[in-house]
Amino acid sequence: MKESKLALLLRILVYAAAFVPLIIFNEFISPFHFGKVVIFRSIVEVMAVIYILLIWKDRSYLPKMTSVGRAFLFFALAFSITTATSVIPYSSFWGSLERMGGLFTFWHYFVYFIILISVFRTESQWLNLFKVVIGVGVLSAFYGFLQRTEIEWVVGSGNRSRIFGTIGNPALFAGYQIVCAFLALTLFFRSSDSNNIKIFYGSSALIMTIAALMTAVRGSVLGIGVGFLAFALLYTAAYRSNKAKKVLLGLIAGLFMFVIFALLFKDSSFVKSSGYLTRITDFSLQNHTIQTRFWAWEAGLKGWKEKPKTILFGWGPENFNIPFSRYFNPLFYRGPGSETLFDRAHNMFVEILVTMGLAGFLTYLWIFGASLRSLWRMIYRKDTMLYSVGFISLLIAYAIHNSFIFDTSANFLVFFTILGFISFLLSGSIQNKVQAGQSRPADVKQNKKFNNGLWSFFAVILIIFVAIFIYWINVLPSRANFATTRAIVAGWDGNFANSVIKYKEALTYDTPGKYDYRHRFIQDVINFTNSKTLTPELVDVLKFAAGEAQKNIDENPVDYLPYLYMSRVYITLGKGDPSSEYNDKALEASLKAIDLSRTFVRAYYEVGQAYLNKKDFVRAGEYFKRASELNPDVGLSLWYWAIVEMELGNTGHALELIDKVLQSRYVLSESEYNKLISIYLEKNDFAKLAWVYGKLTELKPENPQYRASLAVAYARIGKIDEAVIEAKKAAELNSEFEAEARMFIQQLGRQW
Repeated sequence: MKESKLALLLRILVYAAAFVPLIIFNEFISPFHFGKVVIFRSIVEVMAVIYILLIWKDRSYLPKMTSVGRAFLFFALAFSITTATSVIPYSSFWGSLERMGGLFTFWHYFVYFIILISVFRTESQWLNLFKVVIGVGVLSAFYGFLQRTEIEWVVGSGNRSRIFGTIGNPALFAGYQIVCAFLALTLFFRSSDSNNIKIFYGSSALIMTIAALMTAVRGSVLGIGVGFLAFALLYTAAYRSNKAKKVLLGLIAGLFMFVIFALLFKDSSFVKSSGYLTRITDFSLQNHTIQTRFWAWEAGLKGWKEKPKTILFGWGPENFNIPFSRYFNPLFYRGPGSETLFDRAHNMFVEILVTMGLAGFLTYLWIFGASLRSLWRMIYRKDTMLYSVGFISLLIAYAIHNSFIFDTSANFLVFFTILGFISFLLSGSIQNKVQAGQSRPADVKQNKKFNNGLWSFFAVILIIFVAIFIYWINVLPSRANFATTRAIVAGWDGNFANSVIKYKEALTYDTPGKYDYRHRFIQDVINFTNSKTLTPELVDVLKFAAGEAQKNIDENPVDYLPYLYMSRVYITLGKGDPSSEYNDKALEASLKAIDLSRTFVRAYYEVGQAYLNKKDFVRAGEYFKRASELNPDVGLSLWYWAIVEMELGNTGHALELIDKVLQSRYVLSESEYNKLISIYLEKNDFAKLAWVYGKLTELKPENPQYRASLAVAYARIGKIDEAVIEAKKAAELNSEFEAEARMFIQQLGRQW
């Protein structure tokens, strides 16, 4: 039977989708994910219309569901059910702007899978697709290599030590490269291919393995190592190959030698001089990155066990941040710049268990289980043996990698393409009809009742519908995203008024992503107004920001973050007026945030600041103290507490707290050092003053006043030589200090 042109068009669109991992929307928020997803969704939506028209005309293109396809379907259904039961259904359906996940996008992967297994009917068709997939993976790898350079047009360049290719994150990039590399490795061993094709597969596998190793993601490196061992072991067993056996023994020996090297030389100067070796040889469970993963998993699992509903259906896809914040480990917070918001578990299995409960977790395991079982059953068939060996190894490597990270668009796209091919192999094996390279016979003949006029009419309707759908679902969010980045750029350029205009434009679209757009708007407003005298115009902008924060609260009532943004806006509005109603509103919002996340340190800062606005130093001190008790190692908490104690007149206690601050990892700002100066001047503690002025000269080495003050402090503690040096430096920096410096040095009994 002559192949339909619609089927050919669908395959062309699948080839186009294979290039999606290379897409970067450089001038958009989430440049490495947003563009990939909106383009992929648009392609799939067009494909869906064509596929409907295809199967209407020719029922032989209906999919043949296998155990792998059924597992995928049931996982998609579990995804849907847990979205319906989610604590925030909107975010579960649309996902976050940063990751572009959610139920709506996920069903596109399933539709893609269905079309894939329906129109790719021969081994040669699949192999052509795999060549494109591998080629795209190699291009992404080379883009990653360019990130080691200073080439300006390469996003992420600048002699980057850990590359991330076109995926935007080293760990996510490593996962993408692992799947592509094992695909290429498997095809390299096809005996029927020419030498040129083998060179392509072999070199591609090598390039992408190197790229994955250059990410220095330890979980991914472990996955690669175990995957290679599995491949060598399975190949040895299946083909009874002595060469493979030698490779297996070599891999085991190499792994053993690497572990010995890491244990013996991890503290050597050779290893310490390399950031890559330092990271890759650090197996310690006390490593901060590893600890944060454990803390995140622990918080998520506590949330999962909270009640029967969460055990069965989780908190809802894309909502890991809710149980994470509810059971937040205060040790996450080490001071300004700390990573305190995990929107993913950094473990795909924990992620799904927590957000989708047992319903999602068991069906997700079913995908791996069905695939591995199917491949194992085909491992001794001559036509499927190699694929079984390669894809079992691929799944093992990918599962290990996913135990330390999560999936995003590029990873899903390639992974589900592999599942499609496994389903193709499985349908042929079960029916015992399809041999490698043969077309699948049509099981259902062309629809004899086909009405060409009716088909053409609905084709026009569907084309119009999908065009409108793509505009509303993909184009408008893109416009909103771009308007937001224009607002951010305007703010960077100092044009605050234009920035506000562009933010308001972005928010009028009311598209998915609005949660993040509102937060960015509020952040920029707070940053701009924080040190400004509030004019009526700025007050209006702050009130508008408060309204946007309220919208996020209304739409996400169990999320503590919008409450903190609301609190910060009201604190800004209430500063300078202890009786302002805004301070009470700030307290209400921040106390609600604490109610949702009782161990989140920064929420206590907001309460303390609101009480400082009200001049209630006793209550402010209570909350800064509670923040400090949550994590005693955080110098910032101690600093806030110490300042309040000074205001209360408890100078002795304040100085004790300040000593702890200075012993902590917290780095004081210039204004905070100047605050210390007034404290130590009052106590006539010139040794501490000398230390403070020394720090200030490190921060501002060209400031002559700090040099002159340091000289005086040195003189008062008897460090005459140091005092002379600093006085001369002050005069060198500013000639106006020279006369005074000469007199100062003479008074010390020294010559200029």
